[in-house]
Amino acid sequence: MLRRFSLTPTQYRRVAYVALAALTLIVLTGAAVRLTDSGLGCPDWPKCYGKALPPLSYHAVIEYSNRAVSGIVGLIAVAAFVLAFFRRPFRRDLMWWSLTLPVGVLAQAVLGGFTVREHLAPGFVMGHFALSMIVLIGAVGLAWRATYEPGERPRSSDRLTVWSIRALLPLGAITIFAGTAATAAGPHSGGVSGQDVHRLTFKGNDTLNWVVHRHATIAAIFGVLVIAVWLLARRRASRTSEPLTVLGVLMAAQGLVGSVQYELHLPGDIVWVHVGLATATWLALLWAVAAAGTLVPRAAEVPSAEPAVGEPDVRELEVVGR
Repeated sequence: MLRRFSLTPTQYRRVAYVALAALTLIVLTGAAVRLTDSGLGCPDWPKCYGKALPPLSYHAVIEYSNRAVSGIVGLIAVAAFVLAFFRRPFRRDLMWWSLTLPVGVLAQAVLGGFTVREHLAPGFVMGHFALSMIVLIGAVGLAWRATYEPGERPRSSDRLTVWSIRALLPLGAITIFAGTAATAAGPHSGGVSGQDVHRLTFKGNDTLNWVVHRHATIAAIFGVLVIAVWLLARRRASRTSEPLTVLGVLMAAQGLVGSVQYELHLPGDIVWVHVGLATATWLALLWAVAAAGTLVPRAAEVPSAEPAVGEPDVRELEVVGR
């Protein structure tokens, strides 16, 4: 049976990229639910108003559609895991990476249910988006490893560039987290007028302004460091130049869109574009970290001893002897 239904490495690579695309799509549909004030379109979970199908109302249909898409994405995630066992040759690393996808989707479903039950409390909403970014780590890791066979990409000996790129990852995560706080304090609560939806108000009426400026500062620092690492990679002819270039362009676009949406008082459609760019930026950052690869062990970096001045080179004598 395993032989009959086996997948080639190329076929499984396609499965991995389909899963990555699906898990990216659900982030965008989830943001659309919030920005159309449909977060409580179905006030209960997993049913909608106690029924299997939602009533024919704008917010209920949008919220329930996102749940339906989540179900399809969950099936794709499970398929990526199951099909990892049918890949030939079988690779244990792909099996473990693929396992993170259905586990992540299940965790998202549970957290989503609590988010609805808690009336879109800011902490739950922020955690919901943060968990999406964590799940994307597993999706990118699976797609990247499915693209290359073990040992196909040589390890890097450029420790400075590799660690510089890795250092961007936590700062990028902090930048995105600050962005979720800005959304949680902004006008897009996810619920319609009259619904009991809590906002982030730890600084009273000045919370939104305070969080937005902190988010902008962190993003600016992150952008400057991305440029610095890009210049370092270019100077050292690193194989990470392409993903770092994409990352830098996305950061510039993020800065532009962020400034426009702030001046226009955060219209929902532009905020959705901002969320989409943030997701793309996170994917580009993960791509850069993956492209940097792993490092050569320090013991393997010790160069062979060169002959002292005036002494014959043993390697040359061996060649002459042959």
